[in-house]
Amino acid sequence: MTESKRKTVGRPAGNGKAASGHSQSLVRGLNILEGLAAAPGGLALSDIAQIVGLAPSTTHRLLQALHQQGFIAQDAEMGVWHIDAKTFRVGNAFLEARDFVATARPFLHQLTAETEETANLGIRDQGMAVFLAQSESPQMMRMITRLGSRAPLHASGVGKALLAWLPRDEVERILHTRGLDKVTPNTLDTPSRLRDALGEIRRQGYACDREEHAIGLNCVAATLHDENGLPLAAISVSGPAARIPEARLAELGGLVSRAAREITTRLGGRLPGDAD
Repeated sequence: MTESKRKTVGRPAGNGKAASGHSQSLVRGLNILEGLAAAPGGLALSDIAQIVGLAPSTTHRLLQALHQQGFIAQDAEMGVWHIDAKTFRVGNAFLEARDFVATARPFLHQLTAETEETANLGIRDQGMAVFLAQSESPQMMRMITRLGSRAPLHASGVGKALLAWLPRDEVERILHTRGLDKVTPNTLDTPSRLRDALGEIRRQGYACDREEHAIGLNCVAATLHDENGLPLAAISVSGPAARIPEARLAELGGLVSRAAREITTRLGGRLPGDAD
């Protein structure tokens, strides 16, 4: 093997100098994010430049790049920089995957053992319910949802459980953005019907999906709350309407809402209305 070939073994194709430069910029950008995350009040350009050990002009270019991607923002009045919503979402994704899915999983298995139906856990993402975990029913005919699949918030048990505890203005924004498409003949497709249903969910502590997402499938869901009492996720029990008729919804609602309260407590969350 020649000397020139030996130098390239194990290295990615392309310009090594350019790749090194990109890596260095990435490390510096991450250092900026770490510095801003540790300063809730924000930092001035001079302070950030000192943290990363760069000239203010170079630091400003990095700040602009992070700003354009939505990771940081600048207070126009104070002139300081601080982390923005996108950085929060990235960090939150790790916390959510690490904490509440693992905490909820034994409760999902317990719900399946008690009901012999499929138990699910889902979150809200971009105006949709997204399913992250599942405990399958042992029955031959059972409800199975592919993990990562999505359902409309207004047309699913998990979705309505999440909507019920959101601030009213956020619910209105979601309805305006997403609309109320009729997924089945039973879908709540008018704002007044949905608002009435959300009020009932808050009163009874659980949501019911009566063949609103799929004909022949019924579901009961309840909300997991964060430390501010806001919806973090929701768990549900779903199965064929023949095995989950109207007469069984209240029984399952009690089981699911109790499990949701226990998970909320374990996560350090707070039920709406609880004293601080």
